[in-house]
Amino acid sequence: MIIATPPLRRLAVLSLAYVVALPAAHGQGLEDPAAIDREVAAFTGQPIGAPGGAARPVDRRLRLANCSAPLALSWRGDSHGSILVECPDPASWHIFVAMSAPATASPTRQTPAIPVIERGQSVTVAISGDGFSVSQSAEALESGAIGAWIRVRTQAKADAVQAQVVRPGLVEVRVE
Repeated sequence: MIIATPPLRRLAVLSLAYVVALPAAHGQGLEDPAAIDREVAAFTGQPIGAPGGAARPVDRRLRLANCSAPLALSWRGDSHGSILVECPDPASWHIFVAMSAPATASPTRQTPAIPVIERGQSVTVAISGDGFSVSQSAEALESGAIGAWIRVRTQAKADAVQAQVVRPGLVEVRVE
């Protein structure tokens, strides 16, 4: 039998109160990434990972302000390589969701695209937009063919970013 002294009993009660209050406070004021995934799936008509759907779920580490207005979704560019998800109310944030390659209309057999970048390879990542371009070295975290979206990391402890393979040794992130 364990007998708790008054300070330990208070600590146990405080710890229990924190554990009980944590789930309620966790989602307050933040947009649910799973809800964004559902909106993207409804917009594309395809589930995550399916051809023509989102390449992967929205990063669960994102802390986006809760949007009181309905989310606005639109295709980014003519190639439909990603979707722009925007919160139009005063919270005012936007993210880009990378898409899987759409399914082809013809039932003919396709040869798989040959990767021009291998996982672990040193690549150049170019970040470009209207009137500017900046580049630096990065490490490919995935293999990919030309046109594919892969994850790259610029520093050992930096978060990975999505970039599109342009040619062997070069990936690009477009900022519009």
